Amino acid sequence: METDVSDRSLQRILYVDDEPDVRKVAKISLEKVGGFDLCLCSSGQEALQQVEAFKPDLIILDVMMPEMDGPATLQALRRMPVLAATPIVFMTAKAQPATLKHYIDIGANDVIVKPFQPMKLPEQLRAIWQALP
Repeated sequence: METDVSDRSLQRILYVDDEPDVRKVAKISLEKVGGFDLCLCSSGQEALQQVEAFKPDLIILDVMMPEMDGPATLQALRRMPVLAATPIVFMTAKAQPATLKHYIDIGANDVIVKPFQPMKLPEQLRAIWQALP
């Protein structure tokens, strides 16, 4: 049974980034400031292994990662039937309008530009969640 995202609150976030320092800041931001349940992954492959058990409401993917980058991870996640409708947000330092549009065109629901503001990240994600169709 699919649930409309507007019927639920955003609680569980899967965050994927290969940089340990970025994961540490995101953990503090999302757990302590945002109050979210968080699953941190250091690679796209790790995310694919953890995602079904964690059942995230939303997934955040770093774009630039070794081996399996954000776009490849997004494509793999979208092939999993239980995640086909799960919102996915990219995080990237590449903020050119054409690049951001490309990420939306390939299936991301939104893009957050790095460096993100740790105190504002939870409210950014809630705004993205509220704006989902």
